Amino acid sequence: MPETEERNKELVRSFFETLSAGDLEGVRELFHEDAVWTVVARDIPGAGEHRGRDEIVDGFLAPIRGMFEPGDPKVDIIRLIAEGSWVVAEGKGRGRFGDGTPYDNTYVYLLELEDGKVRTFREYMDTQYVSTLVGT
Repeated sequence: MPETEERNKELVRSFFETLSAGDLEGVRELFHEDAVWTVVARDIPGAGEHRGRDEIVDGFLAPIRGMFEPGDPKVDIIRLIAEGSWVVAEGKGRGRFGDGTPYDNTYVYLLELEDGKVRTFREYMDTQYVSTLVGT
């Protein structure tokens, strides 16, 4: 595998480790200033497009993480596939909501990296499962 693709995979691993640790300031630093995070879904919290690293962290990630017990959710990466500036990650999100309800979902993420930062982030998950948990 070319060196750039291996480096990109390591950046994605680091991103998810930082996110799982709840280090939102560390996550902010891993985003490109003009990053876009899209939750490919309808009618669930956080669905749609979030533009700019500050909006992603403060307006999206912080409120979503706030729905969970402190320190949750965690994302375990199962598989990474890299091609050029793009990395596909398969993962499991696990944790507990603030009321103690368990959370266990499967994800696929598509990330575009630019200058060592996350520029594009697309998130795919079992939205039916999420909607049953949050009552949408």
